[in-house]
Amino acid sequence: MKNNILAICLDCGDTLVDEATEVKTPEGVSLRANLIPGADELMRTLKQRGYPLALVADGPAATFPNNLHPYGLYDLFDVLGISEHVGVDKPHPDIFHHALQQLNIEPADYGKVLMVGNNLERDVKGANQLGIISVWLDWAPRRSKIPADASEVPNYTIKMPLDLLAVIDQIEQSLANTAQTSSP
Repeated sequence: MKNNILAICLDCGDTLVDEATEVKTPEGVSLRANLIPGADELMRTLKQRGYPLALVADGPAATFPNNLHPYGLYDLFDVLGISEHVGVDKPHPDIFHHALQQLNIEPADYGKVLMVGNNLERDVKGANQLGIISVWLDWAPRRSKIPADASEVPNYTIKMPLDLLAVIDQIEQSLANTAQTSSP
């Protein structure tokens, strides 16, 4: 069956890895971190389901292979939108555009893309401003849990990484229903 969701963008810190377990260099490069429970199974399931995956994350570029390679997750990403490479941090639209252009997704189709992250101010706001479906992972205690304004209100909220699978199923059904009702 063809997926209606065109791609899934994911943050890394406190979305896939537990920032509290990071070991960093004095320059701020994370050398290693533990995964959030279920993050590895989520990533493997998303790939098995055939979703293109984009890492859309802020931080030093070396952090991401250091944290994700040991678990076999880094190579599951089809494209990378890393702030050090792009030159801006989320919620700036360029970091999202960078990843989605690599996946050949046009702005008119951003409503069929998910952004999953832990930060209302960066991940959710950045996704919302482009019409990307925002999914907030409310797992870690390190970020605000109260949207500052309407731009930070997520479309969906999950508590654990594997909760995303049920949200994806719901969105897939919704997109399928929309496609059926708009067909002649």
